Amino acid sequence: MNKLLLPLLLGSTMLVAGCAPREVPVAVRIANALPAVNVVAAAETDPVGTAAADAADDPAIWRNADDPAASLIVGTDKKAGLHVYTLDGKSRFFANAGLVNNVDLIDTPAGVIVIASDRNDPRNSQLALFRLDPAAMTLTALGKVASGPGEAYGICIDAGASNAGKITVFAAIKDGSVRQMELALGNGTPTATLVRTMKLNTQIEGCVVDPASRSLFVGEEDVGIWRFAADAGAPTSGTLVVPADGKQLVADVEGLALVQTGGRSLLVASSQGDNAYVVFGVPADPAAALPMLGRFRIAAGKYGATEETDGIELVLGDFGADYPEGLFVAQDGENAPAAQNFKLVGWREIRLALGL
Repeated sequence: MNKLLLPLLLGSTMLVAGCAPREVPVAVRIANALPAVNVVAAAETDPVGTAAADAADDPAIWRNADDPAASLIVGTDKKAGLHVYTLDGKSRFFANAGLVNNVDLIDTPAGVIVIASDRNDPRNSQLALFRLDPAAMTLTALGKVASGPGEAYGICIDAGASNAGKITVFAAIKDGSVRQMELALGNGTPTATLVRTMKLNTQIEGCVVDPASRSLFVGEEDVGIWRFAADAGAPTSGTLVVPADGKQLVADVEGLALVQTGGRSLLVASSQGDNAYVVFGVPADPAAALPMLGRFRIAAGKYGATEETDGIELVLGDFGADYPEGLFVAQDGENAPAAQNFKLVGWREIRLALGL
């Protein structure tokens, strides 16, 4: 074979194989994307226990309203279990839960309930439930419930549809299925009821619910962000509201977070392909495209930059002197030479950098 043609043929083969986004160097993806402002982390967590692997994945934040500086972060080591971190980044507890991918939590009359997508059986997804003890900074396993066939990936709680007797969740399955489920704790043993199922064509992970518009947002990693009606009796079809166009959002589309501030909802997405995060407004019209309000990166500082972020979380409110307006937590897919971890950034720094 002509050696001059070989690199071209190999390159064509790799593109056909579906690896195009990862074949483009990150520097080129950054150059092609819309500009992003830089912020720096105020702290970072201890590395997860699994070294030399893609292990840290998704954070959830519990805000202590009585003592904001005593708030906690729950983060997944998707090869091993769940860490409980304090705001200084120290790991205070580890739950050996095996392969848990994404995590979310909710305050209930029964305590702070933590729910993780459990992929210990890749053919049969499960949700693993825990109770967080804020004072002891520990997790107690409550049990698991089945969430249907396929490999568990994402999980998001619909706080607006949850009450004292049930917790409404959306389980995102690797094959593109989204299952809305109602969980009940009963006498301490969790049970689950399937409410309805939505379906996208390719791999999904991140999801989040906007309680104001009653919308569910789901990230289809190579395609973009979809919007569904979150209510149980709503249609199961969705609308692509943010395409992964390589400009404002660069595949993979990973973690999603949502907050309400100033009378509007803000959706934040991990634009993994160019190591950035994008803030969108949420219009009332469910079929309308989401307007981009700004893009930012966590740049190199005392605690380093973030790269190839999977999960993110954002909670507004007072978290103490270092985070007076809110806390943003992002997984760092690099963090060399140590194992992967999570970076902490104050919302005020992000808001001011974006002019929001």
